[in-house]
Amino acid sequence: MRAWLLLPLAAALAGCQVTPTTLPVAQPAPSEECRWPAGPDDSLNRVVTALEEQGFLIRHTDASLGLVSAERARNTIYHDNGVERLPRLGGFVLGGSGGHVSSGMMIGFGGGDLGVDEASRIERVSVVVDEEQLQVTRNIRLIDWRGDLRESRSASDADFCRELRAAIEAVPAKEAS
Repeated sequence: MRAWLLLPLAAALAGCQVTPTTLPVAQPAPSEECRWPAGPDDSLNRVVTALEEQGFLIRHTDASLGLVSAERARNTIYHDNGVERLPRLGGFVLGGSGGHVSSGMMIGFGGGDLGVDEASRIERVSVVVDEEQLQVTRNIRLIDWRGDLRESRSASDADFCRELRAAIEAVPAKEAS
């Protein structure tokens, strides 16, 4: 085949690659409760104290940006999202001895694993504190025992943000300094 015949094919395939029209956004969008006006005593220290009291491990702080990043992890059970695995039926056998080779079909029934594995649930939270407002984002990842990512989602919901806001406001300003 001549190389010049491949040029129209390459040109046609090159036209199939397009850039996205929009940038990715968090799904679902962060709740309105995850953004609130900053109070006179709100500070990074107060946010750090509240997150630590809720069991988060502080991973990173940047005072110039007003950013605190934290995470907490716990062991859980991964149920394979309710997808039932099919049982294994049959197989092929090849073997022999004394210079003779034989093959055959084996019929059997195997259940395998039940689709229930241990997993780690990792919850990551970032809080931005500036002079005007506090903003919270949270995501949750589920990683199975093999280290494979099974679920990743945005989790900036109203209940979590209300609880975090109450925890931040409950920290005395003197204690956070």
